[in-house]
Amino acid sequence: MAQVLLVEDDPAIRGALIRGLTERGHAVDSAPTAMAGLESAVGRRPDLVVLDLGLPDLDGVTMLRMLRGASRVPVIVATARDDEAEIVSVLDAGADDYLVKPFSAAQLDARIRAVLRRTGDAAPDPTVVVGGLRVDPRGRRASLDGAELELTPREFELLHYLAAREGEVVSKRELLTQVWQQPYGGADKTVDVHLSWLRRKLGETASTARYLHSVRGVGVRISAPETP
Repeated sequence: MAQVLLVEDDPAIRGALIRGLTERGHAVDSAPTAMAGLESAVGRRPDLVVLDLGLPDLDGVTMLRMLRGASRVPVIVATARDDEAEIVSVLDAGADDYLVKPFSAAQLDARIRAVLRRTGDAAPDPTVVVGGLRVDPRGRRASLDGAELELTPREFELLHYLAAREGEVVSKRELLTQVWQQPYGGADKTVDVHLSWLRRKLGETASTARYLHSVRGVGVRISAPETP
């Protein structure tokens, strides 16, 4: 599994790629603008960045040059621009690969794996472990203390997203954006209901939390139970 940052302003393309890459075992963060992408790339330090060039605030090439001033994270440029001079310019600016739209999530996944092999950053085991909790995104399986959990697809995606960010407080708005792909709307109650179902399957409640901890007014955090 790789931690991938997708910088793409089109909500439909962004949502489709998030779903496709998540199904293939990657943990995906996303940003709709260049500045948000820069902040996420520097702050979260992903394994790889997938970068569109036609962004609303800055051209992607400008973002790439700014990013290269602060990080050597591998970058795949994914854009509709297919001019040869543009491709050469982008590669010279520091991109590791160039992919022309339209393309499938499977093709992007293959490019990600190839780039990470070249850079030596490929993660051999996609399983996320938090205490006695194990989440395998490729097999779409999760277990707690050796017992397999029966999760719906959405519950699995929610658990995987939180587990991949162990110790971080994740807001409900971020969960709606990244797990539900609802960047411009959606009710927090949807997240609350799914968290309640997930807690039940983990054998806990909000008042007797072991793994899922609510942070009032902020969001939720997953962490391993403290040893008595």
